[in-house]
Amino acid sequence: MNEIELSAGTIEYEDTGGLGPVLVFLHGLLMDSSLWAETIADLAGEYRCVAPTLPLGAHRKAMRPDAELSMPALARLAGEFLAHLDLREVTLVGVDTGGALVQLLMAGEAGRVRRVVLASCDAFDNFPPGLTGKTLFLLGRLSPGLFGAFMQQMRLKALRRLPIAFGWLTKRGDAAVVRWLRPLLKESGIRRDTVRVLRAAAAEPGILVEAAAHLPEFDRPALVVWASEDRVMPPEHGRRLAGLLPKAQLSEVDDSFTLLPLDRPAELARLIGEFARTT
Repeated sequence: MNEIELSAGTIEYEDTGGLGPVLVFLHGLLMDSSLWAETIADLAGEYRCVAPTLPLGAHRKAMRPDAELSMPALARLAGEFLAHLDLREVTLVGVDTGGALVQLLMAGEAGRVRRVVLASCDAFDNFPPGLTGKTLFLLGRLSPGLFGAFMQQMRLKALRRLPIAFGWLTKRGDAAVVRWLRPLLKESGIRRDTVRVLRAAAAEPGILVEAAAHLPEFDRPALVVWASEDRVMPPEHGRRLAGLLPKAQLSEVDDSFTLLPLDRPAELARLIGEFARTT
């Protein structure tokens, strides 16, 4: 695991290295870079794959107490990450909340981005997304201590698999969920950061509607990949995003919920590789 010091604090990241074209992967809320492990394993022979762990609740190093952790600030932090590593002509890939951050970058400053992949993600008015997002936004009103006390219940698999938790996000990825929850359950600084993220996001419910208005201006190649069985991110949103983007391709993947990198990692890697190779 590598580390880089950015304005908000220390960010850990995976980097396969190499001289191939650069793919950068952004994860979702209460997840870390390991979300992408299997997809990256299939792509690393041809591409340099870089996956930061952003301060979205599964990070291991707390951010500075004065760090801004709103959605726009997190998108800027992702852009800062690209700049500090001097990554250029990047294919930027996002799923879940990571896809929302990609959209915010597309609507703003994306000079280092050559192409994007939006995989089953928050979009339009689906923010917070589904029962999981709405539950987390409500929990964000609690103090960090009470939030942590509530989240201790996620130690039980039966509760993790509920639709209000991770049950509708992944069919097969419960072991990863257990790993992602550990920093939040152990570290007060991580709980503080997570509550700040949730409160800031809840204060901007229309942010992705505003971002969508700028997506037709993004004139670079885009791939929209959506889980056809998704219960959290409506499949019609994938089709709608593809319709807004001038140079978009749309692929729908079966036998998966939102988290395609856990449920269908090889198929996602195939689609990303072909897209990056042919565009």
